[in-house]
Amino acid sequence: MAQWTERAELLFRAEGLERLRQSNVLVVGLGGVGSFAAEFLARAGVGTMTIVDGDVVDITNINRQLPALHSTVGQPKVTLVGDRLMDINPELKLTRVKEFLSPERAYELVTTEYDYVVDCIDSITPKLNLIKSARDKKMKVISSMGAGGKMDASKVRVTDISKSHNCHLATAVRKRLRKMYVQKGVKVVFSTEIQDEGSLCMTDGLNFKKSFYGTNSYMPGLFGLYAAETVIRYLLKNKELK
Repeated sequence: MAQWTERAELLFRAEGLERLRQSNVLVVGLGGVGSFAAEFLARAGVGTMTIVDGDVVDITNINRQLPALHSTVGQPKVTLVGDRLMDINPELKLTRVKEFLSPERAYELVTTEYDYVVDCIDSITPKLNLIKSARDKKMKVISSMGAGGKMDASKVRVTDISKSHNCHLATAVRKRLRKMYVQKGVKVVFSTEIQDEGSLCMTDGLNFKKSFYGTNSYMPGLFGLYAAETVIRYLLKNKELK
């Protein structure tokens, strides 16, 4: 047992820690949700991870994203988060993919080598294709819905996408997944709180994103926490030891 995992082993037991060490998780999107999710997974002891993001830190990210500091503006998120994960666990088998996920690439990226796919993309078309690819390959996936425009931490939930409500992103994803013959069987992190419509801002439509909501410091991190918890608890229970 490495000294840094001592407290985790007390809770997970040696067998649980070994399950996590043998696990392989894909995290796509390293913004406010994904950066925290990836860190929680690494600190839990997940042994193999692939992280995907094509963006660099923008100064507007500082209020909510883990790698975002005044000193890191302009630097690739996949580099910053990856370095941080390796500093947490030097034995982590980490693959870094620095690219914006096109809809077509989403299908290629998901392979059956992963035990879980964590979707933290905030652009709807690549998100849909990532979810559909995971479903087609019968892989476990959890997808983050909209953390923007929301303030009440007590209203965050994890459920099947068919039961999500009061979330514009979830509504759009549900409608388009139905056209792809997926109506349920996808876990999502979402909030039942109604979004603050006054915080909506339209964009130029680049990178498959037409708008975004104002976001506070804690909601994206909380979504990432719930996503990581879902993955970790599944792996502790269902991952077969070699």
